[in-house]
Amino acid sequence: MLKTEDELLRELGRSVRDQRIAQGLSQLEVSERSGVPLRTWKRLEGEGQGSIRHLIQAAIALRSEDNLALLFPAPAASSMDELLARQAATATPKRRLRAPRARPRVKP
Repeated sequence: MLKTEDELLRELGRSVRDQRIAQGLSQLEVSERSGVPLRTWKRLEGEGQGSIRHLIQAAIALRSEDNLALLFPAPAASSMDELLARQAATATPKRRLRAPRARPRVKP
């Protein structure tokens, strides 16, 4: 069943509130920690209203920022070639290690 925008906003607000309560934080404490004004924090929890920036600040303050990536997961690869190309594009290049240079010997 599809949810309306308002239903999703309220659910998200409840999730933010539940996470805050689970961590034993007051609205004032998490507002100060996140940099989100208290009035905005209350709207975020109560109505799900706020900017994307406020949502990100809330997620960081509640140590849930890693879960934001789950909102829009990467689409599945349509072939093995596409999967390998994606992996290559996101791979961190390996640093080449050099052997230390030999120091010239100085005769006394």
